[in-house]
Amino acid sequence: MTEILRTGASGRTSFASLTGSGQLVLGVLLVALCLGISAAAPQFYSEANIIAILRQCALVLIVASGMTMLIIAAEVDLSVGASLAFVGCVGMAVLNATDSLALGLVSALAFAGAVGLVNGIVVTLLRVNSLIGTIGTMMMLQGGVYLFTREAVQNHHQLASFTALGAGYWGPLPIPVIFAVAIFALCAVTLRFTTIGRYLYAVGANERAVRLSGIRSARLKLAAFVVTGLCVGVAGLILASLMNAGQPTAGRGFELTVIAAVILGGTSLTGGSGSLFGTLLGVLVLKVIDNGIIILGWNQDLQMVVPGIIIILASYFDLLRSRHHA
Repeated sequence: MTEILRTGASGRTSFASLTGSGQLVLGVLLVALCLGISAAAPQFYSEANIIAILRQCALVLIVASGMTMLIIAAEVDLSVGASLAFVGCVGMAVLNATDSLALGLVSALAFAGAVGLVNGIVVTLLRVNSLIGTIGTMMMLQGGVYLFTREAVQNHHQLASFTALGAGYWGPLPIPVIFAVAIFALCAVTLRFTTIGRYLYAVGANERAVRLSGIRSARLKLAAFVVTGLCVGVAGLILASLMNAGQPTAGRGFELTVIAAVILGGTSLTGGSGSLFGTLLGVLVLKVIDNGIIILGWNQDLQMVVPGIIIILASYFDLLRSRHHA
């Protein structure tokens, strides 16, 4: 067991030496983007625009924090976008039926956690590849949300406490940003300072060795899927609050943005290495690019093109890192 813990720790150490420069490049790129966009559009630094960027970053970072842990364990969840939309519709439907914010929150989180649990069971017990398994879940959720809503947007009257969840402030900070910071910090502490975090790195680096040591890797992966699902639940509720509606199409393309941010941040698709700080930089870069596209008046379809390009480039650089490490 001690050897496995050392494997996880050494994996993080070697990865840090390989990706430190990568994170520096991301930081420089982020600064360059901010300077370039603000030079072309001075309103980029307006208070309203900065808050809008922070809200957009918060939604992605919440899910990307869980996704980083999952990819470190050498798995992936492509159903997060479809689940995000379904979560908002479930929460809004319960809120409409009961006028209880607590019941709406609990039901939405329970649904999101159940989706994560099902994904985990499919991967760990049925031994289905997570890429294929979660594509299947994604398709079921995309069809299921239309059956659930009967293709109608789930609107709700203005309930102050629910509206505050997405649009409110705590002091100068938007509430979604506070949720994102709390979840990011919790995941970061788990990965960095706990045995569970070291096991996740070890599972991703060498699952066979982990199993031989007596550690139940399936349980770790199952937990990572559930955590990712719960993160989707929080983000889905915040998004529904911002729109004051549950929309069946709300999460379209969201999974691409999340995965692009995680890979761009240096987390290896093969597992065993990664950094939540890198994920944070990846989220900031992507959302600043998105905001720049809007504020500069470019075609907004580019917001879907950019994550696709980034996934390809980041995957290529991940391959180069793996070869260098070997």
